[in-house]
Amino acid sequence: MRVRRLEAFFLPLVSAALLVALWHAAVKTSGTNVFPSPAAVARGLAELARKGLLLRYVRDSLWRVAAGYGSALLVGIPVGVFLGESPVAARVCNPVIQFLRPISPLAWIPVAIVLFGINNLAAIFLIFLASLFPILVSTMNGVRGVPAMYRQAGRNFGLSGAARLSRVVFPAALPEILTGTRIALGIAWLVVVAAEMIAVNSGLGYLVIDSRNAGKRYDLVVAAMLLIGVIGLVLNVAITSVSRLRAVRWGFRAEAG
Repeated sequence: MRVRRLEAFFLPLVSAALLVALWHAAVKTSGTNVFPSPAAVARGLAELARKGLLLRYVRDSLWRVAAGYGSALLVGIPVGVFLGESPVAARVCNPVIQFLRPISPLAWIPVAIVLFGINNLAAIFLIFLASLFPILVSTMNGVRGVPAMYRQAGRNFGLSGAARLSRVVFPAALPEILTGTRIALGIAWLVVVAAEMIAVNSGLGYLVIDSRNAGKRYDLVVAAMLLIGVIGLVLNVAITSVSRLRAVRWGFRAEAG
């Protein structure tokens, strides 16, 4: 077990080191004056930190994701539970959901700018839309997929409808709900970068486009890309660790048994 933990820690570091070495070698071998070296990107990050922009842009991007994604959770999970429990309501609403779901969140950018202008609300609205449908659909399907014997067991124990929903149905559907929330968080992080390139004047997405337009600072462009990737990885690891908690895994164990 200890060896596996060491491997899980060191192997990604080795892979990252090899990637940086290949990157450095490719830049030196090609003699390019456009694509920056790892050292140039590190200097760019240090420059951003000295100017106080690094933490500010990371903070702004994370705040927008938290606001949009959090709003989607507050709306998507209750509505998904209701639709999963009510076949009639699901039949009424499903055509609208399936019509809106395939529309790319980026296609809503002009609408968001018209409704909210170039400000945080536009970006948060786009993140909300991008996150809502994966959460809503996974919750609805998770509730629908709860085995009938679970519901019957709740009735046999005399649980009321609300108690049966909170103590039986929701816990059984939680693994699938968490899968949807994980997918939604990844989409939200992608969308905030695109939204910040157009709808706001701060954040990591804004840093990418502003560095490209203002003097073609590709060292800052690549620095922003690396930050986006690292933060996205951290967010994914964080939400994956939640899905591994014992309190939310009993649905999987019950199905496996």
